[in-house]
Amino acid sequence: MSRIAVLDSTLRDGAQGEGISFSVTDKLNIVRALDELGVDLIEAGNPGSNPKDLDFFREASALELRHATLAAFGSTRRRDIACEDDEGLRSLLGASTPVVVIFGKSWDLHVKQVLKVSLDENLAMIRDTVAFLKAAGRRVIYDAEHFFDGYAADGEYAFASLRAAASAGAECLVLCDTNGGSLPERVGELTARALKEFGLPVGIHAHNDSGLAVANSLTAVRAGATHVQGTLVGFGERCGNANLSTLAANISFKMGRDCLQPDSLPKLSRITRLVAEIANVNFDESMPYLGLKAFAHKAGMHVDAVLKVTQSFEHVSPESVGNSRRILASEVGGRSVVLERMKRIDPSATKESPVVAQVVKRLKEMERLGYQFEGADASLELLMRKAAGKYKPFFELGHYRILGEQPTEGKLSSQALVKIRVEGEESISGAEGDGPVHALDVALRKALEKFYPSLGAMRLTDFKVRVLDSHDASAATVRVLIESTDGDSAWTTVGVSTDIIEASWIALVDSIEYKLIGDIERRYKPYL
Repeated sequence: MSRIAVLDSTLRDGAQGEGISFSVTDKLNIVRALDELGVDLIEAGNPGSNPKDLDFFREASALELRHATLAAFGSTRRRDIACEDDEGLRSLLGASTPVVVIFGKSWDLHVKQVLKVSLDENLAMIRDTVAFLKAAGRRVIYDAEHFFDGYAADGEYAFASLRAAASAGAECLVLCDTNGGSLPERVGELTARALKEFGLPVGIHAHNDSGLAVANSLTAVRAGATHVQGTLVGFGERCGNANLSTLAANISFKMGRDCLQPDSLPKLSRITRLVAEIANVNFDESMPYLGLKAFAHKAGMHVDAVLKVTQSFEHVSPESVGNSRRILASEVGGRSVVLERMKRIDPSATKESPVVAQVVKRLKEMERLGYQFEGADASLELLMRKAAGKYKPFFELGHYRILGEQPTEGKLSSQALVKIRVEGEESISGAEGDGPVHALDVALRKALEKFYPSLGAMRLTDFKVRVLDSHDASAATVRVLIESTDGDSAWTTVGVSTDIIEASWIALVDSIEYKLIGDIERRYKPYL
């Protein structure tokens, strides 16, 4: 069976997603990450669309890539103009990429009402553009935009657009579900027909507007497609593109097809999170294969089974994609759940070990106070380390002080002053923030960074507050959950108090100590 080529469009189609904006440096870092993962083609943008993309292509020419090939993206020539006079095509050649991806119209509605040209002129635009780029020494991939909608409106014309690209020398014909409204049955049928008619490699470019981008892509591969497009984290225009991390894992594990590089899949979790971090998007912890919840198991028969036979409740090994199993500890967990976690800290622990009984007792006491550890693994590990005598604080608090004022548009509303001691040396730091917790977080890490420089890469990604006993109104106990990341790993901590600032402080301190323990042990497992 043929190898499945992967084209990542994070820097092009992904950049069209809401809230996504890449700097040139961001783009270069994402290219390096995708190359490390073993992506075949990186669709790096349209050099004719803006000066930033032109700058990127100039700098990208100096990159030494091991696996990936850069591809510039653009459209067919404009109507009533020769290819050599078209500024967009000249920009594509100026990008100097060995591969060019060209999109053209396959839907007669777009030809007549958007381009406002005749059907024959559109076919000539496709043929001329592909032939022009081929004559200039470029490999050409043809994206048939709106192919499935075009086929529904006029099937013969949609195939005529593919025929125009094939006759001019396109090396791969990509069927695009641009509006994301197709069903897998139609995708499979038309992929098979295109392969039979043209005898060229056929690809799939699916959007997720119906929640079927991955399913449609897998169906196309089953029908014979050997080229898949998407974005690694799944973001993109509207509801996003096919999630390539999910797609690559499914192609490899479920279909047994070669995809990416032989050693790529164990890197999938780390690199996908890295790209999300560069893009400044919150990682979906429900993401198949890679999310925090993907291999999470709670107490009861389910946990007992997975601890005995992992495949009883796991469809693949979590380590195969760089993830980790999580056993969610709670008051219903019992010693077997605690023991599984404790063995990571103390391999000699058994169910009869006094420390295991001590942790179970402490866990139940803490949950009675309002703590919840099933969603705060980092705080749970610190609790276990303290019980096992494998904990040493990294700093001592002198005091903190919070000042707030009425929020004003465009101004930070809170200030924090923190005094800490590290091995007898004091550090005092102040910071402003958008709210007291933000200010406290910034001030604390600022005070600690001269002792622990790695904290500079750490940031909070989520902050949740839950009132536990609402009948006490403003004096109620609150539980604070804080999610943190350093770009490679993500972890969650918890704090409980009747004072929301104190609860936040407890969770902040746990978050920092967990990070520093990981640095010392060089652990960097994403979800320990």
